[in-house]
Amino acid sequence: MSTTTTTLAELPSLVGEELGTSDWIEVTQERVNLFADATNDHQWIHVDVERANRESPFGGPIAHGYLTLSLLIPMWSQVLTVTDVKMAVNYGLNKVRFPAPVPVGSKVRLTATLKDVEEIKGGYQLTAAATIERDGGDKPVCIAELVVRFLG
Repeated sequence: MSTTTTTLAELPSLVGEELGTSDWIEVTQERVNLFADATNDHQWIHVDVERANRESPFGGPIAHGYLTLSLLIPMWSQVLTVTDVKMAVNYGLNKVRFPAPVPVGSKVRLTATLKDVEEIKGGYQLTAAATIERDGGDKPVCIAELVVRFLG
């Protein structure tokens, strides 16, 4: 894991910089099943292991794309620390794509680069290019533009 630690005032100077890389997170079948329960998305390709092993073009169950996306936030907290912020708010996403599947049992991690910093009332709005990769994968499993507001 590599983390950028900074202050609100220093954020604009980091535009264009890679902020860091998170630790790996394992995507277990239990995590997939809990996500399916939380979202009421029980598509067989995610939760029916035997059927996915038999019929899935991926050779077994895969994580929901939105499960992969939801892991962005815990991984993001490992990539950037702003020491004098009172509050951080997830403002949204500009773009999201899932170029490759996440087979159950895979490990994923985030690398983020700061694309833009805009001054807003009370702080800054950041746009970061976020890439989630799978250990051993040849292309990203999720790419997104994350928009976060840091208020001091």
